[in-house]
Amino acid sequence: MERIIGRDTELEKLKTYYDSGRSEFIAIYGRRRVGKTFLIRNFFKEKFDFFATGVIDGSKEVQMEAFYSALCRYGYKGEKATTWIEAFNQLAELLESKTKTRKKRIVVFIDELPCFDTPRSGFLQALDLFWNSRASWIDNIYFVVCGSATSWMMRNIVNNKAGLHKRTTHTLHLRPFTLKQTEEYLKDKKFRWPRIAIMQIYMVLGGVPYYLGLLDPKKNVPDNIDTLFFSSEPELENEYQRLFKSLFKNADSYMEIIRILSTRRDGYTRAEIAKDLKISDNGHLSEMLDDLEHCDFIRRYNNGSLKKNGIYQLIDFFSLFHYKFGVRRITDEHFWRNNLGTPEQNNWYGLTFERVCLWHVRQIVKGLRLDTISHEYYAWRSQTSQPAVQIDLVIDRADGIVTICEMKYSKDDYTLNEKEYRNIIRRVECFQKETGHKSGIQVSIVTTYGLNENMYSEISPIPITINELFG
Repeated sequence: MERIIGRDTELEKLKTYYDSGRSEFIAIYGRRRVGKTFLIRNFFKEKFDFFATGVIDGSKEVQMEAFYSALCRYGYKGEKATTWIEAFNQLAELLESKTKTRKKRIVVFIDELPCFDTPRSGFLQALDLFWNSRASWIDNIYFVVCGSATSWMMRNIVNNKAGLHKRTTHTLHLRPFTLKQTEEYLKDKKFRWPRIAIMQIYMVLGGVPYYLGLLDPKKNVPDNIDTLFFSSEPELENEYQRLFKSLFKNADSYMEIIRILSTRRDGYTRAEIAKDLKISDNGHLSEMLDDLEHCDFIRRYNNGSLKKNGIYQLIDFFSLFHYKFGVRRITDEHFWRNNLGTPEQNNWYGLTFERVCLWHVRQIVKGLRLDTISHEYYAWRSQTSQPAVQIDLVIDRADGIVTICEMKYSKDDYTLNEKEYRNIIRRVECFQKETGHKSGIQVSIVTTYGLNENMYSEISPIPITINELFG
């Protein structure tokens, strides 16, 4: 089978759970295309005692037929159930019969679990009864469920307040790859790209394994982007709509939130989102924002305070690219190659580089050698200046020193000029005035290759480069 790449932490956890010596109920969640099914199927090398997968948009009858077919495939001989309680009783009988003949783990994997929960089917109640009354009593059971419909997984499994409340023994949030994991993945696929090229494709696709698997190692970055998005038959033409419809029942509402967030680099408050959507700022909006955050589409930052309502910012690279270029109906089949070096493309790389840095805060902290010091990090937006001063990353250390990070994308060593130097000084002064930090402010420029030395470069004694981001 294909080798698992970039999931060392997750593999270690799965191995630890496997060796625990007790019954385990593990819920895996994460956005579509991130590799949840691939991880489990390859970890167990397809050696399951029961494996079933839900059918996208299937009726109750279709789902029960799929479940029954799986039961038969793994040795069940009886009739097809007419209710989910009966179906799970059949599964329990099958598993209990297997425990009589061996001591090793009984591995059960139900994929695309949310699909089984059709309206008024009673599936969730039957699953609850199955685990609480039968499966959890099997000491050697290893029960894994996962699904791309993250909102369903979070409400009904991870944060369930009814029968399944706190029944999962472990949850695993499978996130997109980091730059380092992406580099490892592409090297395994025979790519020989330099790190700047890997970062550029990351700015378009993010660290989503499925999308990275569509790349052609014989082509360079611009030609791959053109093939996937702007050719006569682009493979990812309708992927954005498919992605959201697979994750959320009312996908259009979620896509509207993403569209709004794509229009402002420093994000929106919840009240501002509600105003633009012309909806109430209520619990339903909070649920949608939480869903998008769990799926790694957006992040919420608290502006350096512990206020309940933070600022929401779009951090999903695929969505950012879609709303910048994918909605324009571009007819040039070589659009990306033909626009290399243009202000539009360079500005886009510059803005997206900031998001790359925010996705790699831990690597920045390590590069600054602050990982051994207690610290908090956040973004900050001025409440008084006009236009509002925005600092993308503030690292607040326990020793009272604050590091302010400035992100600057460049295809070569970055040269800090007088204008930008003055802008940084203004941001620092505004931050000091509003927060009360009068001393102990440090500045670090985060760029691709480092800083050219000149009269202004001394403002950043420890610049962070692409190599630290790949750390």
